Amino acid sequence: MCGIIAAASNRNVGKLLVQGLHKMEYRGYDSAGIALHQDDGIAHLRTLGKVQLLEEKMISEKPKSKLGIAHTRWATHGEPSETNAHPHKSQDSIYIVHNGIIENYVQLKEDLKQSGYEFLSQTDSELIAHLLDHYINQGQSMVEAMYAAKEKLEGAYAIAAIDIKDNTNLVIARNKSPLLIGIGADEMFAASDPLAIAQQTNDFIFLEDGDVAEISANTYKIFDKSKKEVVREITRINISAEATSKGEYRHYMEKEIYEQPEAVSNTIDGRIGGEDVLDNIFGLGSSDLFSKVRRIQIVACGTSLHAGRVAANWFSSIAELPCQIDYASEYRYRNPHVDEKSLLVTISQSGETADTLAALNYAKEKDYLSTLTICNVPTSSLARESDFSFFTNAGPEIGVASTKAFTTQLAALMLLALSLAKSRNLNPKLRGRVVQALRLLPETIAEALNSKDQMTEIAPDIANKDNALFLGRGIFYPIAKEGALKLKEISYIHAEAYPAGELKHGPLALIDENMPVIALAPESEIAEKLISNLEEVKARGGTLYVCADPSVNMDVKSGKLIHMPECDFFMSPIVYNIPLQILSYEVALLRGTDIDQPRNLAKSVTVE
Repeated sequence: MCGIIAAASNRNVGKLLVQGLHKMEYRGYDSAGIALHQDDGIAHLRTLGKVQLLEEKMISEKPKSKLGIAHTRWATHGEPSETNAHPHKSQDSIYIVHNGIIENYVQLKEDLKQSGYEFLSQTDSELIAHLLDHYINQGQSMVEAMYAAKEKLEGAYAIAAIDIKDNTNLVIARNKSPLLIGIGADEMFAASDPLAIAQQTNDFIFLEDGDVAEISANTYKIFDKSKKEVVREITRINISAEATSKGEYRHYMEKEIYEQPEAVSNTIDGRIGGEDVLDNIFGLGSSDLFSKVRRIQIVACGTSLHAGRVAANWFSSIAELPCQIDYASEYRYRNPHVDEKSLLVTISQSGETADTLAALNYAKEKDYLSTLTICNVPTSSLARESDFSFFTNAGPEIGVASTKAFTTQLAALMLLALSLAKSRNLNPKLRGRVVQALRLLPETIAEALNSKDQMTEIAPDIANKDNALFLGRGIFYPIAKEGALKLKEISYIHAEAYPAGELKHGPLALIDENMPVIALAPESEIAEKLISNLEEVKARGGTLYVCADPSVNMDVKSGKLIHMPECDFFMSPIVYNIPLQILSYEVALLRGTDIDQPRNLAKSVTVE
């Protein structure tokens, strides 16, 4: 949930470390800090708040160094403060940055206090610095001390450390939290995200769980969990500056909303042909495997879970398969029964979501037919640890509130439904219809983006309210939930979603002139049922904002009826999500919130 960057170079590294923190600020932004190795000691700078404040401090103090570590934080242990900000130190000698959670930190902290160590912060991370110092004082090297510390640590961690006595090397370690090495010219880097160092190099080595590495400006050594030196594959990733900049847009979220037609094109490109989905697009041998599948189990979090809930309808109607859906954070705790020939599907934008990874690892002990992940990052932990992987090819998504990640996940899940149906020789005419609708989807999304003017007109009516209710039926209920999630994430308005038929079973008590109601009314029997539900809202003075098929006409009184582009019913959940994204963005603009970095949230949730 936090961001790590470190560098060993033959040039000054302070500026590039801060630039890297800016690139990772979507991972955490309540505090930031840096430790730079200098001739006369370690320059240790920390600030409460965003990276910009650290940058101003750097400009003021002008520290120079060729070796350093830096961090941007999202608080887990200890409130946001300068004292709790990383890097943490021990005896003004050892400095560390850490992502993750040390689960046994309370006992370790007490043991270290008994050994004479004083703790200055409320974090679980500070004890890592003290542990390293303890072992180095026993005569061990930093690499040896890192292994000794790892023996004590329980939980997830990515660590980078420097020693005041060594102005050449930094040491890093990974366990269940992403960490990589970047290979430059006369310099080496470490980071928790390739975005942080994409301007410096395109060559990356992704560490595996249990790895420890020693890095200097000209070389690196990687050791596995058994302390054996190993060679890890170098991966080349080209991340353009344009892909990671806001360009002409005010916010990353705005940019990513309007990138969705191209993003969906990239998801389906090369994966459909003629009137059908192509074979083995989920990996070599996937089509044969899919013919054996009899049940789907989805685990995911947040927006990705909503995508899975939509897809459950597709698996049933297109592939004729039952589907169980679980919050990844809860899956392990319900003692799940695994039916014979079940396929486990995990969904995550980053592929590093800790709860989803933990669910996958738990599921490996169960009798699943196979595991498949849908994510946006080919180098991610979920991709490496799943039997099959499908990459959405959405490009970098930096805004904390997912937009193009959601639409591309939905496109990918539709391809999965089609692939399962094809492998089981089911519904060829329906598959042809859906494939044609998928081809038209980028164009339809582009048309849906034209709802901006109407959403901008509605936004002031919602921005001055404290609550909002979203309604949908059937396959549109998860879209209503996603709309409510977006509004609460970035505008801080309390928003909830309900199946419209449940209004009379409780939520109707909330309806008055101060409760705007946003509803989804596609052309189908769903719309007929929904309209009768909405009459209940009108009768009680509620204001209605209805996104509807062009064939749907109803009197919304003081609200607004927004007609959506015509599209195939199977594509309509994706299309109807677009105006809800725009509405949330426009409301948040009016309320003056921090849209790309909403309070208390981070993009990549790498802690459980």
